[in-house]
Amino acid sequence: MVGLKPPEVPPTAAVKFVSAGMAACIADLCTFPLDTAKVRLQIQGEVRIPRSTGTVEYRGVLGTLSTMVRTEGPRSLYSGLAAGLQRQMSFASIRIGLYDSVKQLYTPKGAESTGLAARVLAGCTTGAVAVTCAQPTDVVKVRFQANGALADGARRYSGTVDAYRTIAREEGVRGLWRGTLPNIARNAIINCGELVTYDLIKDTLLRAQLMTDNVPCHFVAAFGAGFCATVVASPVDVVKTRYMNAGPGQYRNVLSCLLALLMQDGLAGFYKGFVPSFLRLGSWNVVMFISYEQLQRAVVLAQS
Repeated sequence: MVGLKPPEVPPTAAVKFVSAGMAACIADLCTFPLDTAKVRLQIQGEVRIPRSTGTVEYRGVLGTLSTMVRTEGPRSLYSGLAAGLQRQMSFASIRIGLYDSVKQLYTPKGAESTGLAARVLAGCTTGAVAVTCAQPTDVVKVRFQANGALADGARRYSGTVDAYRTIAREEGVRGLWRGTLPNIARNAIINCGELVTYDLIKDTLLRAQLMTDNVPCHFVAAFGAGFCATVVASPVDVVKTRYMNAGPGQYRNVLSCLLALLMQDGLAGFYKGFVPSFLRLGSWNVVMFISYEQLQRAVVLAQS
């Protein structure tokens, strides 16, 4: 047996809620540089108002990471980490921690197993609620990650708290919820590609007795979930990142941002930063789901 054994008593919703937030924070700490590289690659080539000069050009994942370390220092890899951890404690706790509870609500009474429709509905529901609650932290995280790409004099924020204040002052409270609709669409897709896929792969492996309920099984299910989520969510993710990073007046709405990206970069633009997205989302899923399963078991074991 690799890792802690599954508990005889299933964890409560509260245990899952807290464990999901903690596991997501652990995953963020491990993979945050890849997320920052993904954001930099996604916004590269974006036409900004006003135009900035001396913009650094990024090439590939490793090239982006090495360029950032060389031009901005190692700390730039974790720019926006505070907002990222704030986001995960609120966002992942709802999106992942409440998934099983909501799934049970959609499952008909007396059903032997949960169907695909109930899983998809649960994923969409928890994803939408989580985005609505945690959107300001996501806006600040993206802005702060992109902030380092600008010249010193053009940088908009001096810190995470300053980013919240500046956005609220210059763009109004609505600015903190910029890009909510594309983010809801993105996370509905990601939740279905991530949680539902993980759920299905894990159930299939256990039912077929190909693996037991331990770390290797969680690793395989999480890796598959990360790849599936990246493929289906990358186009929405690119539009979301550009729209949330945009200055006032740059795009009229989400559709104008999508059309500008399509006109400028073609269909390939929707998969800008795909490799760092997969490296980040794949590794994030592996670390998060393994941590999540083990944290739940550790808490239940401590309570017994």
